[in-house]
Amino acid sequence: MVKEKGERDIARAKDLLIKYEVIERQEAGLVLVGTEVKSLRESKASLKDSYCRFNHRELLLVGVHIAMYSHGTHYNHDPERPRKLLMHRAELFRLQSKVAEKGLAIVPARLYFKNGRVKVEIALVKGKKLHDRRDDMKRKEQNREMERALRRGKKGDRS
Repeated sequence: MVKEKGERDIARAKDLLIKYEVIERQEAGLVLVGTEVKSLRESKASLKDSYCRFNHRELLLVGVHIAMYSHGTHYNHDPERPRKLLMHRAELFRLQSKVAEKGLAIVPARLYFKNGRVKVEIALVKGKKLHDRRDDMKRKEQNREMERALRRGKKGDRS
């Protein structure tokens, strides 16, 4: 998730790390129509409840909402249509075999522009159980408490 020069974020999956354990991330291209790109330039997209699924030998991005272009005509796009992801065939086969045998899923992590082209960062994930989520929340709260205590201690040293 390192941002390179020439990249600009459009949308992020905010609950990705809460709901899932990320195993690996990968970049993919996206097949779009003109009004979708114009709408994305206005950052009108949402990755909420979106996922990727295989349809024969293609990987489709499902559930991504790209709002209709504000200055579009009757040629405007369908906001919820499935969109094809562009990846090398070997990468697709590798991902498809991992998803099929291990019960993993593929979800979009972020949508961004890279050198003028729309890219999507997809993540191979495993769903977290409820008790795992609670453990993560407990660990974060403990870290926050330690940071607060350290800050309070440093303030007291200066007096």
